[in-house]
Amino acid sequence: MSHVKPKGSFVALVTPMNNDGSVDFEGFRTLLDWHEENGTEAVLIMGSTGEVSMLSPDERRAIISATAKMKSGKMLFYYGCSGNNTEAAVDYVRYAKAEGADGAIIAAPAYICADNASIVDYAMEVFDSADLAMGFYNNPPRVKTDLHWDDILKLAKHPNMVVSKESTTRVGQVAQVCAAKPDMSIMCCCSPNLGLVIPTMALGGHGTANMTGNIIPREMAIISKPWENGEDAFACREAWLTYLPILHFAYSAINPVAVKTLMRAVGLPSGPLRKPLRPMDEAGLQKGLEAVHRLGIDKTYGFKQPASSIAAE
Repeated sequence: MSHVKPKGSFVALVTPMNNDGSVDFEGFRTLLDWHEENGTEAVLIMGSTGEVSMLSPDERRAIISATAKMKSGKMLFYYGCSGNNTEAAVDYVRYAKAEGADGAIIAAPAYICADNASIVDYAMEVFDSADLAMGFYNNPPRVKTDLHWDDILKLAKHPNMVVSKESTTRVGQVAQVCAAKPDMSIMCCCSPNLGLVIPTMALGGHGTANMTGNIIPREMAIISKPWENGEDAFACREAWLTYLPILHFAYSAINPVAVKTLMRAVGLPSGPLRKPLRPMDEAGLQKGLEAVHRLGIDKTYGFKQPASSIAAE
C-alpha cells in the first residue's frame, strides 16, 4: 500500500525517566502534547536520542504500547526498531505495527561492523516483514557501517521505504540521492558540525530528522520546512543562523547527554540519563542555559528559571 511520508521537523524524542531510572510514561504524554502544539510533524520514539540501546526488550515493547495509545492523529509516531540482529529488528517492527505505529526506523546493528551488502540485505528483509512505513538511518559514527548512495537508492525501491536520514558529512551523497528523485523523503541530521541541513534543504530535501527539536521545536519546524519558495529558504537560513548556539550545544556531548541535561534543568520531562551516561557538568550546562536565555527560548516556551548555580547530578 502507499504510505504517508514524513516531512518537516521529525524529532528524535528523548526517553523521559523517573528518578529511579524507570520510564516516565506521563512524561512521554507531556512531551508528545508539547510537540503537537509547537509544529513537530513526526516523532521518532526510541532512536539513539531515546537511549534505545540501553532499554530492555520489555521496556521497548512497553513504550511502544503506551505511547501508541497517546496518538491524536496530528503527528506521525515512528519507533526505533533496530535490533542486534535481523530477527530482533523484525520482531520490533511487527510489534510496532500491531500496536498502531505509523512507522519504524532502522539502522545497521551496532558493533558487528557488517559490510554494506549485508546491511542492504538486512534492511530489505526487515522492510519485507510488515506492511508499515519504514526508514533507514545511515549513521556511521554510531555503527561504523556507512552506506553509499547506490545502497540507499536500492533501499528506496522498496515500497515500504519512505524516508532516508543521513548522518555523514557528504553533501555529494545527499545530492546524488536527491538527483535520483526516489519516492521517499530525504532528511538529514541537524548537527551543525556535519553541515548537511542547509545543503539538504536547498537540494530538495523534505526536512530534518533532528535532536535539537527537543529544546526548540518551533524553530526546528521553520528550519525543516521543505522549500517551496524564496520565503521558505530565507526563513530557514535566518532560523539556522540565529539558533546555531543551541544547535552546537546540543552536540557538545554524546547524544543525548547535553539535550537531556538541559531539558531537566528547564523543567521539561527528561529525568536522569541511563548509566553509564552521566549528566553534563555544571560549566557545560551553564553554556546551554546562557544560550537559552540569550536567544529568548526560555520566554518563548515558558521554561522555568533554574537556580543561578546549577550543579550536575
